Amino acid sequence: MAFVVVLVVAIAVVALVLRAAEKGGPGGVRAPERPRPQRAVRPVAPDDDPEFLRELERRTRRDDGSPA
Repeated sequence: MAFVVVLVVAIAVVALVLRAAEKGGPGGVRAPERPRPQRAVRPVAPDDDPEFLRELERRTRRDDGSPA
């Protein structure tokens, strides 16, 4: 019976040590994380592009500042 208690305690200690090692506890060296895949840059529709809207606004204005 004592053997079973020692075995359970040993398993608990090993589990706690492994969990502490994963978190990079005191003195622990963390394994480098895998780089996350970058999201693909989606094209911006013209009506969502602020630069396009500014240019369009500039083109539709007259020299005196009133709308065309």
